Amino acid sequence: MTLKKALVTGASGEIGQALVQELAARGGYEIITADYMPLPDSIKRLSAEHAQGDLLYEIKKFYDYDFEIIFHLAASLSSKAEVAAEAAHRINVEGTMQLLMLAAYRSEKYKKPIKFLFPSSIAAYGLPSLEAKQNAGFVKEEEWSDPQTMYGCNKLYCEKLGTYYSRFYGQKHLDETPPHFLDFRSVRFPGLISAFTLPSGGTSDYGPEMLHAAAQGRAYACFVRADTKISFMAMPDAIKSLLLLMDAPRENLTRSVYNVNAFSLTAEEFRQRAMRAFPKAQITFEPNPHRQGIVDSWPADVDDARARKDWNWSADYDAERFFDDYFLPQIKKRYGG
Repeated sequence: MTLKKALVTGASGEIGQALVQELAARGGYEIITADYMPLPDSIKRLSAEHAQGDLLYEIKKFYDYDFEIIFHLAASLSSKAEVAAEAAHRINVEGTMQLLMLAAYRSEKYKKPIKFLFPSSIAAYGLPSLEAKQNAGFVKEEEWSDPQTMYGCNKLYCEKLGTYYSRFYGQKHLDETPPHFLDFRSVRFPGLISAFTLPSGGTSDYGPEMLHAAAQGRAYACFVRADTKISFMAMPDAIKSLLLLMDAPRENLTRSVYNVNAFSLTAEEFRQRAMRAFPKAQITFEPNPHRQGIVDSWPADVDDARARKDWNWSADYDAERFFDDYFLPQIKKRYGG
């Protein structure tokens, strides 16, 4: 059987580790990984080759690889991007553009579109006030596209770059789409939570941080208000959405960027869940003004009707299944609770 060659950047991150494991379980893929960090032991044996180092320097070597699929997960996340904006732009934008150029070049040269899967974020949205957030309801992809963070700006711009390279790059006529352009596809993720990897300091990580602290018997001061509300998703659903979108026939897709959604909770609802599972938990709220402002600009809910219609998206984990069947059993096992 001929293996499909797949590149996974950011493979050592939360999404990357879960994606590599799922691709390996599916079979049929030769997985090439890239990350600034070495691969963790959990996925080291699943990678045919690992390129460790600065992605911008590593990309040149990939021009000789016959990739059919690229999952570009490498990114500087929201909180870090706010304090190191230039570095974030370099990683998030320049790295993405270099990979898009590689994919576009190979797609055209070999007359075979490369699928380019890009995880975007609810950070691409920007609501101007709490009143607007409360009145927005389920936000569609084209609404409130005015991000208020460097990370959000980076993600939104990369969505536009992907659309450009997949639809307009090298065009001769506006009504002519050459058949060999790269195939860019993107999902806007809510806050993602993994039961198997630790939170990495993202702005939406207050939920899992709270639960990990409670399971360990550590006090936790939540950095957002109790009434703060955004959408969340279990990591298995995030991986499911990427692979569903990857498998979807091109002719079924009506857009390049799709919302996906699972459940929406307030920070207080996370606290209540933690107290129910770990009655001795010590959880307080000490909002950090800067991080609070970031989360306040993100929608409380997003509309994923287009993903449901175009590629049969639906989440397996609502709030009840997430806590009872996925997250709590695993962290209790991890910490012996």
